[in-house]
Amino acid sequence: MKAIKLLPLVLLFLVASCSSVRVTTDYDTTTDFSKYKTFAFYKKGIDKVDISDLDKRRILKAVESEMLALGFTKSENPDLLVNIFTKSRQKVDIYNNNMYFGWHPWYYGPNFGMHITKYTEGTLFIDLIDATKKELAWQGIGSGALNTSGNVIKKEERIKNFVAQIMEKYPPQIKK
Repeated sequence: MKAIKLLPLVLLFLVASCSSVRVTTDYDTTTDFSKYKTFAFYKKGIDKVDISDLDKRRILKAVESEMLALGFTKSENPDLLVNIFTKSRQKVDIYNNNMYFGWHPWYYGPNFGMHITKYTEGTLFIDLIDATKKELAWQGIGSGALNTSGNVIKKEERIKNFVAQIMEKYPPQIKK
């Protein structure tokens, strides 16, 4: 009976884990991030991104919004160039919940069996490139389940969420 009471919590955890974004970052430890004040998008790199133009615009709009919120100004002569890259893959999660009450061979009681979830996991890379040196200064990587339901509003929200959680890690907190 305790297991039946815990089932809603387990399902909630599974749903929550699918909706979260796992974020990692990497950066050049010798870079003074306080010197960067302006940005522009790296058109040559962004043109190579293999996603729909609609999704590309959604991502760029979300990145621009986060950069402006961080105090950056968009410029024709930027300190930072912003580039993006994406990739996706199909994922399958299997949750085995073989709960049997009673005794063998009839297995008296409920059998919840196996729960299989299929979804698309996407990864978004946001690169901040020092425009003067033409070197990568910071990279944020976010991975998580994508919204493939066809609901455009939910897709836009998911993209904003991805970008916001990645950019939350900029500038890096350099530990001395």
